[in-house]
Amino acid sequence: MHIHILGICGTFMGGLAALAREAGHRVTGCDAGVYPPMSDQLRALGIELIEGYGADQMALAPDVFVIGNVVSRIRLADGTPKFPLMEAILDAGARYTSGPQWLAEEVLQGRHVLAVAGTHGKTTTTSMLAWILERAGHSPGFLVGGVPLDFGVSARLGGSIRSTSAAPRRLEPTSASKVGNAAHGWANAGATFVIEADEYDTAFFDKRSKFVHYRPRTAILNNLEFDHADIFDDLPAIERQFHHLVRTVPASGRVVVNATEDSLQRVLAQGCWSELARFGGGGEWQARGTHDAFDILRRGERVGRVEWALSGLHNQMNALGAIAAAEHVGVAPAEAAAALASFRNVRRRMEVCGTVDRPGGPITVYDDFAHHPTAIRTTLEGLRNKLDAGGHRGERILAAFEPRSNTMKLGTMAAQLPWSLEQADLAFCHSGGLEWDAVAALLPMGARARVAGSIEPLVAQIVAAAQPGDHIVCMSNGGFGGVHEKLLSALRAAE
Repeated sequence: MHIHILGICGTFMGGLAALAREAGHRVTGCDAGVYPPMSDQLRALGIELIEGYGADQMALAPDVFVIGNVVSRIRLADGTPKFPLMEAILDAGARYTSGPQWLAEEVLQGRHVLAVAGTHGKTTTTSMLAWILERAGHSPGFLVGGVPLDFGVSARLGGSIRSTSAAPRRLEPTSASKVGNAAHGWANAGATFVIEADEYDTAFFDKRSKFVHYRPRTAILNNLEFDHADIFDDLPAIERQFHHLVRTVPASGRVVVNATEDSLQRVLAQGCWSELARFGGGGEWQARGTHDAFDILRRGERVGRVEWALSGLHNQMNALGAIAAAEHVGVAPAEAAAALASFRNVRRRMEVCGTVDRPGGPITVYDDFAHHPTAIRTTLEGLRNKLDAGGHRGERILAAFEPRSNTMKLGTMAAQLPWSLEQADLAFCHSGGLEWDAVAALLPMGARARVAGSIEPLVAQIVAAAQPGDHIVCMSNGGFGGVHEKLLSALRAAE
């Protein structure tokens, strides 16, 4: 099958493209401003990329067009369509579908799907769960909204369950009579697939959340706050979408729920028809110990222990959810906990970009994906606790952040920024492209907050303020204008 993907450089659509190519399909795609790192990864897989959404791409005549949710029917000021290829597809009556729908029909059918949903921690928890299953011999398929360091790729088809003593093997093609989904010709019986389940809408023609398409047998509901202000009016609107996900889990399935979240309790109050496994305070799955070394308790009984390099209560909660979900496919909690000892996290999750030596202690620059106020606060609290526990109490945290998500650009959560940055000794905001006043929003922080409208003055502000032993955390869900390397270069030049 030849599929042509519109919006192929997005994390989800790029992962889908990799899965389709691995399954043997011919894959082409287009995007505006075809950009790395996804463009480099896709070209390395032999996927042809086209710049823009020109109607001339109809000449490719694929079997199906797969439409990303970046595509819309918006018209520009001069009346021309922003996505002329989409208009041509509609005019021609050509076959098209959404990314989540294609994934459900061509990859997920017949597999035991484990879906990880939540406002925060989806990528990390999905990666944890995939790693646990890998170490337990499941050779899981997965699609993650990031790059797990233990796998080096964001998506793969995976295989069927194997013995933990056997060498890893690829799932072999089989005859159509033995396949749950003959369209892709892979034997899915017993195969597991772990997917990051996003509540964002599916496509311009399908306004349901993406995760409704995945039909999981195991679902983790990690947490739930208001987000995506561009498509949801309020928190109850998102809670309804989460309940739509719960409705799709079979009676033989398991819903793993953060017991500390009132919003998730409201979701469950609307109805749940599956086994419930609650984690955190008040749940049957709990942790006892420090954030980097803790026992796993199930109904008060110690069933495993996690000792790892990660920090923060949020990662401890992520681990509880992943362990409870893995048990549903037969992985003992002790085995799952032991697997997490070697878990290396995900790129752009407090990833050290580099250090600059200084008399009195090195300056360390980190890259982190945090972009929601709660995620920013959690990231900084985790670092503060790690520094204090490691004998580095008093070392400063400098937070550089870019309000880049659709919700943050709207200014909906601007008032929460001083709260989210409480653990930072100094905060530096990149205000370029914002339609709200970042200076006014950060006024409660006084002299601890600085604002710059572009990257160069932001870097200059940080370099002027940096001292030996500082930890500079750069937070954005985008490239942040390459601020990480620019900072390191400027700091080294200032030695």
